[in-house]
Amino acid sequence: QVQLVESGGGLVQAGGSLRLSCAASGRAFRYYAMGWFRQAPGKEREFVAHISGSAGSTYYTTEADSVKGRFTISRDNAKNTVYLQMNSLNADDTAVYYCAASAKGGRSSADRYDYWGQGTQVTVSS
Repeated sequence: QVQLVESGGGLVQAGGSLRLSCAASGRAFRYYAMGWFRQAPGKEREFVAHISGSAGSTYYTTEADSVKGRFTISRDNAKNTVYLQMNSLNADDTAVYYCAASAKGGRSSADRYDYWGQGTQVTVSS
């Protein structure tokens, strides 16, 4: 069982930055792939970024005009924490951001994730 708690969300002006954190319980954190997803009002939840458990390889959404070059996912296995650094934020980034843990390799499909956090709200004012 893994419990995930996100933090770091808030209100930020367009062009600003935020760093989200996701603290995980359990001793097996390093074996889980971790992902960040987001859900904007009236929209479906969408994949943002993934990081593998061992090698720490990363993968980002390929949706056009999305997060490429602006968001960076990282993890600190010693602290059981995964991060999402978000720069050059714009109004389209406004959403609830969720972290998730996967024992199935993760990647972009939400179905491959076993545990989810409660989410943290990110609001970008223009």
